[in-house]
Amino acid sequence: MNHTREHVEWHTSYWPMILSVGILFLLPLSFAFYFVYKMSLMAIVSLGIGAPLTILAITGWVKEGLEDAHHYSEGHSVWGMPVFIVAEATLFMAFFAAYWALRLSQPGWPPPGTPEMPLVIPVIMTIILVSSSLTIHLAEKELKEGRGENFLRWLGVTLVLGVLFLGFTGFEWTKLWHEGFTTSTNVYSTAFYSITGFHASHVLVGVGIFIAILFATLAGKTETRPFRPFVTAASIYWHFVDVVWIFVVSQIYFW
Repeated sequence: MNHTREHVEWHTSYWPMILSVGILFLLPLSFAFYFVYKMSLMAIVSLGIGAPLTILAITGWVKEGLEDAHHYSEGHSVWGMPVFIVAEATLFMAFFAAYWALRLSQPGWPPPGTPEMPLVIPVIMTIILVSSSLTIHLAEKELKEGRGENFLRWLGVTLVLGVLFLGFTGFEWTKLWHEGFTTSTNVYSTAFYSITGFHASHVLVGVGIFIAILFATLAGKTETRPFRPFVTAASIYWHFVDVVWIFVVSQIYFW
């Protein structure tokens, strides 16, 4: 009796571990150093370690998925992304539900200690993010029509707009923090930094994804089987991030 044995090649990846370490430094350790131990310098060092590691890990993991050396994905990212978005949407809804409960239970709003919130900056940030949604759509369209140079151009514009959005977020946080509006000022400040920070983390993930796609494009990987479905999935994710921002800016800044 003959038995046919199939050779199974196990796939291992070190990117999830690097991502975990990056998030550890980026969030729990930096928050603990600053808020619990009052060690501002260590908090800055922790952020300086965590942010690059997180971006590096996201970029590397996405690059690994794009290469798909073991043929695991086969374009599954397109239908897998909506499942992921539903899960993320429930998390955002939990944040908004908590904010609405706080907002409606207060006798006056905003609570004491809140400075005059900037309104021009969030409008500029909205224009930037909505524009980036348009540019990634144009990039995806150019890719489908086989115009690689135009795809690369619009992808680059999208990446720049994403980084610019994060820059405005950091600028706004720094300005408010110097005015004494910290996470412990009142319930509004806690909600403000939690919700805008959670959204910014999703923008950061998107930037990492686009960097990986950019590297893959420059390396001539656009004709590989998983590339186009992955770009479509990335575009869907970015549109989701933009839609969530509309809720954030309308509820947190203008309500």
